[in-house]
Amino acid sequence: MGKIQSCMYVVCLLCSATLNILFVGRYVYVSGKWEVGWSRRAAEEAEAVAAVSCSGHGRAYLDGLVVDGSPVCECNTCFGGPDCSEFSASCVADVDSGDPLFLEPFWMQHAASSALLVAGWHRMSYSFHDHSLISKELEELIRKLHAIVGNANTTGRFIVFGAGSIQLLNAAVHALSPHNSSAPAKVVATIPFYPVYKSQTDFFQSVDFQFVGDTSLWKNTSDTTSNLIEFVTAPNNPDGKLNKAVLQGPNAKPIYDHAYYWPHFTPIPAPADEDLMIFTFSKLTGHAGSRFGWALIKDKDVYETMSNYMSLNVDGVSRDTQLRAFKLLKVVTRGRGREIFEFGYKTMKDRWEKLNRALLMSRRFSVQESSPQYCTFSGKVKRPSPAYAWLKCEKEEDKECYRVLKKAGIIGRNGTLFSANSSYVRLSLIKTQDDFDILLHRINKLVGEENGGKSSMRRMKSTVS
Repeated sequence: MGKIQSCMYVVCLLCSATLNILFVGRYVYVSGKWEVGWSRRAAEEAEAVAAVSCSGHGRAYLDGLVVDGSPVCECNTCFGGPDCSEFSASCVADVDSGDPLFLEPFWMQHAASSALLVAGWHRMSYSFHDHSLISKELEELIRKLHAIVGNANTTGRFIVFGAGSIQLLNAAVHALSPHNSSAPAKVVATIPFYPVYKSQTDFFQSVDFQFVGDTSLWKNTSDTTSNLIEFVTAPNNPDGKLNKAVLQGPNAKPIYDHAYYWPHFTPIPAPADEDLMIFTFSKLTGHAGSRFGWALIKDKDVYETMSNYMSLNVDGVSRDTQLRAFKLLKVVTRGRGREIFEFGYKTMKDRWEKLNRALLMSRRFSVQESSPQYCTFSGKVKRPSPAYAWLKCEKEEDKECYRVLKKAGIIGRNGTLFSANSSYVRLSLIKTQDDFDILLHRINKLVGEENGGKSSMRRMKSTVS
């Protein structure tokens, strides 16, 4: 009897083990392929949130608010309600920030190829396996990207990653400044310039550098001993010009900010080939929240100083950010970049055409003009389509242009913040389509009032002709 019970126990044990193996096999190994079972729930959660439409005027997010077990829509400007379907006709057109959400529809169209699911144990170490702080695969992909676009020469350049271009800008100023010197380096930029150049340099209150204003003040100076660091923005923020360094000589050191040097904003006449060039992820893919940028550096000492700065500052860029950048850049480089840059250029071109048409009959307002140029990336002659409209109030009584526009329901960025005069305002054209549509409506209304309501008919006739 004991032997029979023992045999039955062994048989039950074997059956149990076999069933467990079959059960696990069903979910892990199917048709000769490993099935990634642990990711299923995470994928279902992500897709469930992405499926919330928010009426096309907002988004729900995995890390957003949840009410009664359902994700809550975060609505675009001027839209509200549980599903963002309620439009407020009286709200203002807020086009102050440079939030590059104009590329959001592109990524929604490429949901599968751009999606990223990360294991809980991904890159837990401070460093990569080679003890560095940057992904070598991502570095190679960046070099490939520049080769495809033709907007920068990466040959013989070192690469440093940063948390967006802002962090790299100060790392560059630090690296180019003399240390232990009695005279700090003088940091300059050409008006109108990106306000962060001044505010960030002033914020650090370093004994090694100080911001001293407009580049033109130092162009013909008799001072031949001062170290000069010049911010050169190409294309420029706010007016889109392809600036070049003004200062020359052994003591003049330029930092080229090429945040907007991509085919959706400007023709690419030739690869940038400067000693220190900075690029940012936000204006390339639209992922401003990922906080990722990189610098291409020719001089080894400058590279090592910037690398040390990054190591002491944040111990390198987040490994999760680098993984996301790698995933998205694989989509960008697919098909030699045609998809994203054609999408971006078409969107920006359409917005500029509509804005110019709206301002066609106005004598009160104007925006910057640009000339067509041959683009080596597209192989075509095309006009720039800058990220911002640098709008000017032409009349003396409108010299406080920011106030004039605000009264008309348009919030831009005051020209005085760019060290220009108050007759200028920067209008962002890279936000959501809702933001642009509301801006266009306000501009049309403003110009219509200027022309006694006749401008719409004139614009219609000019479009037909």
